[in-house]
Amino acid sequence: MTLGGTVDERRPSIVATMRPSGRSPAAAWAPLLGLAGGLVATGFGCATPPAPNPAPAATAMPPTDSAAVLTAERAEAFARLALSGIVREYPNKPGHVLAGPDSVKTPRALHPAFYGSFDWHSSVHGHWTLVRLLRRFPQARFAADARAVLDDHLTPAKMRAEAAYFHLPGNGSFERMYGWAWLLRLVAECEAGAADDPDLARWREALRPLEDEIVARALAYLPKLPTPIRTGVHPDTGFALAQLLDYARRCGRDELAELVVARAHEWYGDDRAWPVAYEPSGEDFFSSGLNEADLMRRVLPPDAFAVWLDGFLPDLSAGGLGPLATAAAIPDFTDGRLVHLAGLDLSRAWCMEGIADALAARDPADPRVAVLREAARANAEVGLAAVFSGHYAGEHWLATFAVYLLDAVGRTPQPGS
Repeated sequence: MTLGGTVDERRPSIVATMRPSGRSPAAAWAPLLGLAGGLVATGFGCATPPAPNPAPAATAMPPTDSAAVLTAERAEAFARLALSGIVREYPNKPGHVLAGPDSVKTPRALHPAFYGSFDWHSSVHGHWTLVRLLRRFPQARFAADARAVLDDHLTPAKMRAEAAYFHLPGNGSFERMYGWAWLLRLVAECEAGAADDPDLARWREALRPLEDEIVARALAYLPKLPTPIRTGVHPDTGFALAQLLDYARRCGRDELAELVVARAHEWYGDDRAWPVAYEPSGEDFFSSGLNEADLMRRVLPPDAFAVWLDGFLPDLSAGGLGPLATAAAIPDFTDGRLVHLAGLDLSRAWCMEGIADALAARDPADPRVAVLREAARANAEVGLAAVFSGHYAGEHWLATFAVYLLDAVGRTPQPGS
């Protein structure tokens, strides 16, 4: 099974033009391309946070069958956003357990590779964003800068230090499982491009100590977890299992793949009538229900998935997505938790498109396909408009979610494809 197909395969159908209506591409994107020089302060750690800023201008969205793709211009802006974050040590929100006075250290001392982007998982998926964009646009203007930073961060010594961190007292469950999922997605991305790019091959080998540490911890943890964690934020089990499964299939980790599939069947196989009316919570960046369905389309054969989805979202054919069909508005782009809702719009869209792909591969006339595509378009329009807000609360991570959506990551119609 490939991870998201080859570099040129499976373009998404809801990709935005990603510029305010009536503005030329150059006018809309010029302010975004200089982001590496420093981002606007956000109020993190300030005594008096800035007042909420208005929402960005609405984006113009093409029809759902648009041929628009992730362009080099867009990739440049996303890459610059990621580059500016992964080398920015402060502000920082460590998930570090203090075992004593000697445990008090700077983020860079604790995490020589993944010290930036406000928190460890955002740093990890910022690195993934750069690797993904390098695979798609190896000759882009950002490429030399990205390769230099990745060369500095993704070294065997630094990965050994990152792996050793998990053995410090109290830190064995650090970033479980959201950060683990993104680390393995990073490994899989390097694996996918290693044959064609010597840099990716080198980074892929360098990642092995941390990769092995996390795989071992996942293999130990998943059999002990009594029930899945169903939440719209980091600990959600459905999201993590989907990422682990894509990684395991790409990298030949059969034991992990078998465990994920077994747990998915056990935890989710009998789920019925997901309560869409209760989503979202006020600080979500995931739909736990859509994450679950996005996992199960990876696990079940096409016919079985179509039947399972009938039970899980029984009103979907008639448009019964409830509040999931309407994009969440972001009330305050300076608030690190409320801006989660921008990520919710983007992650909903990628889940809906992945589910629609699986259904369409089986039966293009399935009425649920059109319902999902339209809801994905509505969510993506708002989410993509929020990526570049000028506030680090969202800008330290939202580029990753945009790239994941726009480049159809993980979009495979059925198991084993």
